[in-house]
Formats: sequence, structure tokens, C-alpha cells
Amino acid sequence: MSTSSTRPRLRLAPHELWRGIRNNARSDVLGGSLLLAATVAALILANTSAASWYESVRDFTFGIPELHLDLSVGAWAADGLLAIFFFVVGLELKEEFVTGRLRDPRQAALPIAAAVGGVIVPAVIFAVINADNGADALRGWAIPTATDIAFAVAVIAVVGRFLPPALRVFLLTLAIIDDLIAITIIATFYTETISLPWLALALLPLAGFAFLVQKGVRAWWILLPLAIAVWVCIHAAGIHATVAGVLLGFVVPVVPTERARVRRGVDADGEPMYDGLAPHFADRWGVVATLFAVPVFAFFAAGVTIGGVEGLQSALTDPIAIGIIVGLVLGKPIGILATTFLLSRVPALRLDETLRWPDLTGMAFVAGIGFTVSLLVGELAYGSSSVADEHVKIGVLLGSLIAAVIGGAVLAMRSSRARRDQPAIV
Repeated sequence: MSTSSTRPRLRLAPHELWRGIRNNARSDVLGGSLLLAATVAALILANTSAASWYESVRDFTFGIPELHLDLSVGAWAADGLLAIFFFVVGLELKEEFVTGRLRDPRQAALPIAAAVGGVIVPAVIFAVINADNGADALRGWAIPTATDIAFAVAVIAVVGRFLPPALRVFLLTLAIIDDLIAITIIATFYTETISLPWLALALLPLAGFAFLVQKGVRAWWILLPLAIAVWVCIHAAGIHATVAGVLLGFVVPVVPTERARVRRGVDADGEPMYDGLAPHFADRWGVVATLFAVPVFAFFAAGVTIGGVEGLQSALTDPIAIGIIVGLVLGKPIGILATTFLLSRVPALRLDETLRWPDLTGMAFVAGIGFTVSLLVGELAYGSSSVADEHVKIGVLLGSLIAAVIGGAVLAMRSSRARRDQPAIV
């Protein structure tokens, strides 16, 4: 008798298969791996005989000039695809403020304050190093203030398996607030002129989008044109178009209502459970951001021509690159740890009892991985393809790499020790 006839066949329903694919796609390790792969590919192409091909693709221009949308492929990636990433950030920010970790001010106070400290100190360090380098150089003060969520969380996921879960929560809260500050900085300090008519016009599709999602509309063929219209108007107004993604995310309801809800299963009593549209959209579009938007942006943003040893030496003698590296590697951890230490002395703001200062030290260095938002701010500060922009990219890549190695090594040692200290299972 054939064994195949008696062996049960394991078959997954389509929705179960898709759920597994989606969960893997949203994993911290995969997101960081794709970013790293895109970055390495861009560096290889930009520094080999394929450089001319890479640059021709990145600088190829197309679009609609009448709407100020005659952009290069690299600019489309920075302005367009990153809007998807910031849409997901906006959704997650609102969810955290309404129902998540940021709902209780006392619980969120320490990581929020740490995020602020981790922004101020790197900015001050960059400004001090570039104080004698002219006002143009100082435009990059915000470059070393950002934390790349995907890379930072991926490092902890890889090396920190046995670390307390509260450490990841602390980093996520810090990184979320860091993103909110970065969005505010981009909208405030890197927007030179604002066209009020275009800005007013953006309110119309934004209001339509908000009205429909409040009514529970989820059809992409209705919502996507409105979202694109908001993006076009924000871009034409002179504000960086990623802000449109955040605004759209902020108007999506978090708490499920009779109209705006998505069923996610049943509870122990068999009663249906529902999510609001914000977590639903974050789940769907987070996959697009992780698998496509952010890696493509990284591919076109990280392709810096180093120019061999001489080019590297030239960059590392530039106060702009030095300010970025020192800001990311030292400014971030100093700002985060000093702020956390000072405020943890306040009785109402005690740290989670499972956290230890060596754990927080490793996490603070990991928070110095700037990358995505740092590269974006660098382009806004100095313009793409300029000498300063090339040095910015080298500074961001080196600073992020050093911060990742130091933080990862500290957390790996702490995780190994925590593993050894676990009681043996008899």
C-alpha cells in the first residue's frame, strides 16, 4: 500500500497562508535585513563600474511639471514612497496615544523625555562642531537626531532574545516620539516657502478622506485617490510631502465603532472582537512600507560614491560628517541616558523594575542608528548629489554602523548573561 494514501495532507487555507506571510513580512528582522541589503547594493553599485547606470536610473526625471511633480526617481522615492512609511508612522502614533503606551503620561514620561534628550544633545554636538563652518553647514543640525525604528528594533530582535521585554517597549516608545519630533522638524525648519492656496486646497481631500474612514469606508479605490490628492497638494504647497502621510494617518479612527471597525476574531466566549481602522490599515500598509517603500528609498538614498581611501579621508575631515558621526554615536546615548537617569530620580517616574542600566546603555547606542530619516533630513538640508550631501551619507552610514556594532555588542553580552542566569528546566 502506498504511504501517500494514509499520510494526512497538511493544507493551509488562503487566509491562513496570507496571515503567515504578512506576519513574517512585518517581522523586525526582515525589515532590517531588507534595509541592509538595499544599502549594501546601493553602495556596491555606486562604487563600481555600474555607477553610471545606477546614477542614470536614480536621476531619471519624469512627472507632471504643472503640479511641481517633475521629479527624479530618487526624489519620487524620498517624497512619494516615504509618505507610505510616514502614513504607517502616523497610524501607529495615533494608536499609541489613544490606546497604547503613550496613553498614560506617567508610564510614557521616561521614554518620551529620553527621546527629547536624544534629539537635543546630538543637535548641540553637531552645532558646536560646525560652529565655525558657516550658516550653510549648520543647516544639518537635525541630521543626527533621528532613530531608525526598523534597524534599531531589528538589532534588538537579533541579539536581545533574552533581554527583558520592557527594553523593547522603551525603545519603541522612544523611537515613535523621535519620529514625531523628526516630522515636526521637517515641517518647521526645512520648509522655506509655503503656498497657502495649495495648503488650503489640501484640506478638501483630507476632509473627504477623514469623513469616509470615520464612516468605515475601506475601499482602496475610493480612499487612495483622495490620499494622492492630499499628497499632491501638500507637495505643491512647499511642505515635504511625507507630512501628508502623517496627516492622513492621524485622521483614521483607532477605537472601533459600529461603522468603522474590522472583525479580528472571537473571544473565549465566542463573541466577535473588532479593531479600529488605524490598526487595520497599519497592518496592511506596514507590509508595503517594510517590503517596498523603505528599502527602495534606502537603495536610492544610500548610493554614495566614496571615492576610495582619499574620498573617505575627505569626508572624515569634513566637520559636517564628523558632527553627524559624533552626534549619532555619542550624542544619542548621552542624551538618552542622562535624561533617563535624572528623571528616574523622581519617585513618580521610576524605571520598570526589570530594566538594568547596562541594558539601557546598549539600547541607547542602538538608538544612534539614524539612517532613513537622517538621510532624508540630509537631502533637505544640503540638496541631493551635492558634496555636502555625499559627506552626509558617509557620516550617517558610518555613524549608524558604529552605533549598531557597539549597541549590539553590549546587548548581546547582556542577553547571553540573562540566558545563563535562567533557571534550568528539569
